[in-house]
Amino acid sequence: MALQDFAGTKVPNVNFRVRENNEWKTITTNEIFAGKTVAVFSLPGAFTPTCSSTHLPRFNELAPVFFANGVDEIVCISVNDTFVMNEWAKDQEVSNVRLLPDGNGEFTEQLGMLVDKSDLGFGKRSWRYSMLVKNGVVEKTFIEPEKPGDPFEVSDAETLLNYINPNAKKPDQVAIFTREGCSFCAKAKETLTRSGYDFVEIPLAHQNRSRVIGAVTGAQTVPQVFINGTLIGDGEALENYLAKAA
Repeated sequence: MALQDFAGTKVPNVNFRVRENNEWKTITTNEIFAGKTVAVFSLPGAFTPTCSSTHLPRFNELAPVFFANGVDEIVCISVNDTFVMNEWAKDQEVSNVRLLPDGNGEFTEQLGMLVDKSDLGFGKRSWRYSMLVKNGVVEKTFIEPEKPGDPFEVSDAETLLNYINPNAKKPDQVAIFTREGCSFCAKAKETLTRSGYDFVEIPLAHQNRSRVIGAVTGAQTVPQVFINGTLIGDGEALENYLAKAA
């Protein structure tokens, strides 16, 4: 495969054919990169497991942090057609990343990142990588090691963000287990919102609530709040946690 680092080179001059508002449109490389700082990541295919579960979602989640640290746009490139990429964007509810279809693989091939995945029935696809591009010139690349399969070790959002600013403040990851009609849950959600936390709510049905909560937290009641992988506890524990953090 012999992939080569292309840092220091200009991005390929190609046209991307996209479908917007039921009309065909051509987007040039110049439109995307000229005069801007752009974070780019490329992956083997839309709707594939790692791409859908981790690679794209994390870039979308961390986009505000990228923007706060000098990045003008985040672009995801894949050797897929525009219809597939548009549907994937809807499925992933992506709002912060431009999904760019390199349908003919021209951009990917000129970077030396086009690989043969015929063994999987994919044909020619992109190797997984990320890069930071400033005014059309590639400043830094993170190219996955040449291993069998689909390695995902260095092209993730955190690695690229760490290169841009090792001290960048990432958003907290917050989840709260709740049940319908729980006043304590409603109060805990209000507390999280008032404190500026963007949280994911996990509502539990009555028949399995105690088993799930017991298995995950050791408690028997809701709400139960997790922040960055750490169990904070119920609403009272959340109030105490926030008071200490203030």
